Amino acid sequence: MRVIVWLVEGTWPACVDAAREGAREASEVVLLHVTEPGVAGLAHGAFSGLLGRAGSGPDPERRLVQLGGESAVALLDAAEARLGLPCTRLERTGRVEREVVAAAEGAGLLIVARDGDRSRLGPHSLGRAARFVVDHAPCPVLLVWPEGAPDLTTMPPAPPHP
Repeated sequence: MRVIVWLVEGTWPACVDAAREGAREASEVVLLHVTEPGVAGLAHGAFSGLLGRAGSGPDPERRLVQLGGESAVALLDAAEARLGLPCTRLERTGRVEREVVAAAEGAGLLIVARDGDRSRLGPHSLGRAARFVVDHAPCPVLLVWPEGAPDLTTMPPAPPHP
């Protein structure tokens, strides 16, 4: 069974721990990081200025792309060290939620961390990206709490009976 572990800054340790605990029988563990390409382009646009006026310093786009790549490599290095098992590293660029779903094709399990409001139980504990991935994943999904689940008292009340 091929297990995909989606790594996101801030929540990746919980996903790696879940893989380490539950994926020992996996034929392959893939550490997946996806970079959203828009930030560097926004910096370039801001640098270029409104209506085509250019700034006077060096364009920050190249540096932001370089820093993003270095950050992804550092995250993948840390995740691989924490996993402590043989793994494959996969770095993709594009719309994050779509790249994760595409990478999960043919996998036996996708491990995802909650990316929304993690202070209480309920549907808002999933942000836009994780909700899309959970709804569209072509394989089973293991959804983990990054820092432990909140108490049951945080669950939304039941709807009234008609």
